Amino acid sequence: MIKAKIRLFNPKVSQKIAFTILLLSTLVTIIPVVIIIIIVIKNGLSAINWEFLTSMPKNGMRAGGIFPAIVGTFYLTVGATIFSLPLGVLAAIYLSEYAKENKFTRILNLGIVNLAGVPSIVYGLFGLSLFVIYMKLGVSILSGCLTLAIMELPSIITATKTALNSVPKQFREVSLSLGATKWQTIRYAVLPYALPGIITGTVLSNARKTGETAPILFTVAAFYLPRLPSSVFDQTMALPYHLYVISTQIPGIGKNITYGTALVLIIFTLSLNLVGIIIRTRLRRQKKW
Repeated sequence: MIKAKIRLFNPKVSQKIAFTILLLSTLVTIIPVVIIIIIVIKNGLSAINWEFLTSMPKNGMRAGGIFPAIVGTFYLTVGATIFSLPLGVLAAIYLSEYAKENKFTRILNLGIVNLAGVPSIVYGLFGLSLFVIYMKLGVSILSGCLTLAIMELPSIITATKTALNSVPKQFREVSLSLGATKWQTIRYAVLPYALPGIITGTVLSNARKTGETAPILFTVAAFYLPRLPSSVFDQTMALPYHLYVISTQIPGIGKNITYGTALVLIIFTLSLNLVGIIIRTRLRRQKKW
């Protein structure tokens, strides 16, 4: 009996068990995603052509292309990043480098972490109340960008704080000992080395907001708009909402069109992520530690 227990807890046996559990966990996570992507590519690839990508929707979205939805998704993604990235980075710098450790700071950090888990529909209702109704911006690209930016802020702040804390303290100590101010130390000795982590956080939050439907449902998305927006106060179509509408609200839509729209949304998201990964990789190569 004792020998059996010794064999059971043999380090090599334990390592094999741990390896098997880790491998199974990885496969359970990855395989469903791969199956979904294969199904989307198989059913949607036939719909992808130049006309589908560059023409306006016609006949109540039963024909034509998805060009306004692609352009609208691009506007919303870029616009939200313009608002959220500088604000999130500055807030993270204050919390990480300047704010004193006290009860107020702990509550603030706890609130930021919890905000990342708030359902996206809540952000949509918040954007409707604050930007559309109270600030009178209307259902517009500006309202949608601001709503997505607020939803993205907790992720950017958390990622930026993690990236700042990963920079060795010796960098700060050496810079300060040479007579640099605290801001000069952050600007030239800390921030450049934290940029890869900040970009990683931004890329991950971009992937989330690009596919979100609820936050744009009340603030910007148009059901059917066969033209491009001319200002930030116009409504626009967006790929995730367009996909929701043609999947649930319009009968008679070809399956290949629905899957083709989903495929374009996946490619759009992966392309944005790829740009971020390339920038992050180049910045990491510049690290000298």
